[in-house]
Amino acid sequence: MVLRCATVLAVAGAVTAACVLGPGPGLAKARETGSRNVHGEVPPNGDGAGSGEPPDLRETRPAPGAAAPLKLRYTSSTRVWPGIVARSFQTWGVGGPVLGTVLEVDLTEPRVRVGLLHPPAVAARRKVSTMANAQRAVAGVNGDFFNISETRPGVPATGAASGAEVDEGRPRKGAVPLGQRFGPPLPAAASAEDVIGVDRKRVGHVSRLRLSGTIRFGRTALPVRGLNQYALPVGGAGVFTRQWGTASRRRAVCGTDAFREAPCSTDVAEVTVRRGVVTKVSGTIGGGAIPEGTVVLVGRDRAAAALRTLRRGDRVRVRYRLAGRHRFHFAVGGFCILRDAEPLPGLADSGPAPRTAAGVSRNGRRMYLMVVDGRSERSGGVTLAELARLLWQAGADDAVNLDGGGSSTLVLRDPGDDTATVRNSPSDGVERPVANGIGLFVRG
Repeated sequence: MVLRCATVLAVAGAVTAACVLGPGPGLAKARETGSRNVHGEVPPNGDGAGSGEPPDLRETRPAPGAAAPLKLRYTSSTRVWPGIVARSFQTWGVGGPVLGTVLEVDLTEPRVRVGLLHPPAVAARRKVSTMANAQRAVAGVNGDFFNISETRPGVPATGAASGAEVDEGRPRKGAVPLGQRFGPPLPAAASAEDVIGVDRKRVGHVSRLRLSGTIRFGRTALPVRGLNQYALPVGGAGVFTRQWGTASRRRAVCGTDAFREAPCSTDVAEVTVRRGVVTKVSGTIGGGAIPEGTVVLVGRDRAAAALRTLRRGDRVRVRYRLAGRHRFHFAVGGFCILRDAEPLPGLADSGPAPRTAAGVSRNGRRMYLMVVDGRSERSGGVTLAELARLLWQAGADDAVNLDGGGSSTLVLRDPGDDTATVRNSPSDGVERPVANGIGLFVRG
């Protein structure tokens, strides 16, 4: 990758540059030969850019007088905190003018840390600025898609994220089945288990995390198919901990692995286990706070039949973990759009919209958090194919798409200030409460 800067100016102590990132030799050759496939059709089902939003159908407006590929042009570059550089950019895409910001994070800087922004409970939502200020983050962006709406009477939306979460090295939740997730349809090579995060050696990765574990009682061993999830696989059992919060767990037995709007299962069971001993067995799914040292087991269909054999006083052993190639200290769900510097085949090249994304460099020592504004005359937004290209031009080798549309938010706290504030232009006109986010923390 080659960075070309036309001018460099010093403005109020900040370095401001007008730069264009040009393609490196490999991608340039691929463009010349036409071997890179970043175009695909949007399947007829699925959401738009944001959780529960309809697909964006804005009229496209090619760049005036040119069919040149979208290029990232930086309009400002400021080192806002140790190891954190904020860069504003502009470009032109199929939706017209594009404005955005990317935060480049040096993971080798010992004073900076990347972590999960989250509400007090998994089944809850908060504004990104609220989470950042509560956790004393200096910057952050919104994270994963989430359960924002429901159509079934008596089944409230939980606000819980679709994908996995790891906080301070501990699993907080698992990923829902593919057909139960919110957000746009995934490219074929992506997965509902995709995450971006940082391992215990401070190296960033885009990878996958799969929930594994067992619920053992007597001669029965049920696989753990859910952890604090708003949806369980058909025939599966899940574990709910105090981190879930007080929200109803009823949503977990609704829908199917292929269709989230399918009816709720009527073959269900719920078992409360305190310090390894069954205290309650029920044929209905409840809600309310879960005390420390207690877990609630929820089963549907085949797993429900097994849980119904339990009685008060029976001993149960529950073990689970999020397994993958890396031992994450922090991870959040999002689907892969860029792998080994190549956009995934099948990414939509229509439907420009506000977007949030995150990526890591080839060696995992840099992380990039990007927010693109959209749905306005000033910035029309970008397609998923364009987003992957922008992340690559910014320096990412691997990247994920995060919740977009009205959820896209970037917050930043300036040195000397007490609070982080919104620095982009959310398309709803106000900041939307979301399920989680990626926070940047600075020590000292």
